[in-house]
Amino acid sequence: MTPTTISRVHARRVYDSRGRPTVEAEVRLASGVTGRGIAPAGASRGSNEAIDLRDGGTLYAGYDVVQAVANVNGPIARALFGMDALEQVQVDRKMIELDGTPNKAKLGANAIVAVSLAVAQAGAQGFDMPLWQYLAGDDPVSLPMPEVQIFGGGAHAGRRIDIQDLMVMPIGAWTFGDAITMVAEIYRAAGELMRERGKLAGVADEGGWWPEFASNEEALETTVRAIERAGCHPGSDAAISLDIAASEFGRDGRYTLALEKRELDRDGMTQMLLDWIEHYPIVSIEDPFGEDDPAGWVNFTRAARHRVQVIGDDLLVTNAGRIEQAAADQSCNAVLIKVNQAGTLTEAKAALDAAKAAGFGTIVSARSGETEDTAIAHLAVGWNAGQLKVGAFARSERVAKWNELLRIEDAMGGDGRFAGVGALPPKK
Repeated sequence: MTPTTISRVHARRVYDSRGRPTVEAEVRLASGVTGRGIAPAGASRGSNEAIDLRDGGTLYAGYDVVQAVANVNGPIARALFGMDALEQVQVDRKMIELDGTPNKAKLGANAIVAVSLAVAQAGAQGFDMPLWQYLAGDDPVSLPMPEVQIFGGGAHAGRRIDIQDLMVMPIGAWTFGDAITMVAEIYRAAGELMRERGKLAGVADEGGWWPEFASNEEALETTVRAIERAGCHPGSDAAISLDIAASEFGRDGRYTLALEKRELDRDGMTQMLLDWIEHYPIVSIEDPFGEDDPAGWVNFTRAARHRVQVIGDDLLVTNAGRIEQAAADQSCNAVLIKVNQAGTLTEAKAALDAAKAAGFGTIVSARSGETEDTAIAHLAVGWNAGQLKVGAFARSERVAKWNELLRIEDAMGGDGRFAGVGALPPKK
């Protein structure tokens, strides 16, 4: 038995930012060091992503995780006992084989991802180094460009507007600290605008302001006004990033905009988005079409001609094979990386590597049901992803990640390079 041998794996029920149960795993090594990981949960989910195991019934509205916790403390703990925490690929493969399903349905993706994260944290602790440095090894890394939610919508705000996220990216910032200052001011300015209009009604799931708008375009216009009120220039200092989450309101190439009481076909949806790109400082659009509409993706990506970053989330679900196919089809040019979508760190890293090989932009992302776990901040740096999507500059489960990146920047000192606008896919 070596100092990095896994000597104990233990899980418990903890809670996410919605007050729903989730799984926290703790991995202890023979040396005595421990690592912890907590599984997040999404509201807008792709049909092909790994599945959380929930108990059903009436307690916690069916969201309890007693069985998932038991799976960690039973079969997973027995299978990993005696393995080397430094062999992340072998550890993750062991859990994948133990589960035996294509979507982690037997043991639960929430059980498996919590353990996968805890193993990595324990490995880093074994070397007495932060997770980002452990993951990076000798590779050069940079601090990520933030995508910060200003207004929440879609499944994150009772479908008050159709767009799920209206975010800003501080593309004119030179350091990560400056980037966070810029988005903090824009977020504050957006709140002031809503207050002046008598429309300040709290925040959505990810901390963005509650969207009291008469149309989707009013939300876009207000985001531009917030950028200006913060003393920034739209399009050069800060730009807009959208998560359309079109799978939530589209079927078979037809899209129902409930807020505006109209339905668009594939071509109509394409034209609306192209008009938005023309009239607003938009640099990034996530899930512009439904996951069941591949023709919509290809047509839009071709029509946009690299004017924006076209991000696949529900379409790609952090899956290397699906990313490779998307690159062949030219259906997008960037990918969201969500560790719990894949179920293990190994699979998420394989997806990120496939995206980089294709020349895609890569964005490590939080989920709408988050916790105080800051691992994704370290993944964004250690994997040199270039971009990070966490949510708003509010709510402690979000701010914890931004604060952790400020600590990492401080620890890097003069080596704390900021990815900046160079993290976006090159225009061609």
